[in-house]
Amino acid sequence: MGKIANITILTGAGISAESGIKTFRDAGGLWEGHAVEEVASPEGFARNPDIVYEFYNLRRGHLADPNIQPNEAHKAIAKLQENPKYNVTLITQNVDNLHERGGSQDVWHMHGELMKMRCLFSHKVHDSFPTYDASTPCPCCQRTNSLRPHIVWFGEMPFLLDEAFALLSKTDLFMSIGTSGLVYPAAQFVAMTPETCRKIEFNLAGTPVSHHFDEKKEGPATMTVPTFVNELLAL
Repeated sequence: MGKIANITILTGAGISAESGIKTFRDAGGLWEGHAVEEVASPEGFARNPDIVYEFYNLRRGHLADPNIQPNEAHKAIAKLQENPKYNVTLITQNVDNLHERGGSQDVWHMHGELMKMRCLFSHKVHDSFPTYDASTPCPCCQRTNSLRPHIVWFGEMPFLLDEAFALLSKTDLFMSIGTSGLVYPAAQFVAMTPETCRKIEFNLAGTPVSHHFDEKKEGPATMTVPTFVNELLAL
């Protein structure tokens, strides 16, 4: 392993679960009681937009709960980003804003952001209203029936993929935190790093892509991530 300069961090649902955010879906294929295709696909939105609006309104309300706060893993990543010794890029599969609230200034949200909404006509992205539906006028065009969650749904292309692929090719240290290794293309990120890259997986247990990593740190991210960051900053 050579000198570490460029660090890429990928985070998934596991890091936010420790803050009380519900993970993507349960064993029955449901997402907070809804079939995933009902609330996370363009087809579901076209069929029944009211259910989709209500679902994301409730999720924003959940995120605004005072008990939902960034945890020690979020804060440790922000601490690492602040250190001038390293060039740290944070890519998240999560749509919450806990990284930003934990102190991270530059977060690549590849699956979109719960606290943003998008105009279907202009494609402009706006800060989300706490609640909105088909009758809500769009801030940019004043039309109704024009707003949708700024979320990447099934069948849609994740954001910033080309930039992520270019970044991975120059990464010296890759950290995967709380990801399932099941959702592509993020699951293939580790395989896109150079052979010389140090690759570390932080998770409660192994994943389908664990064999691609040099090191595995099993346990709660709130314990393993701050410990590793402190060790790295002490070098």
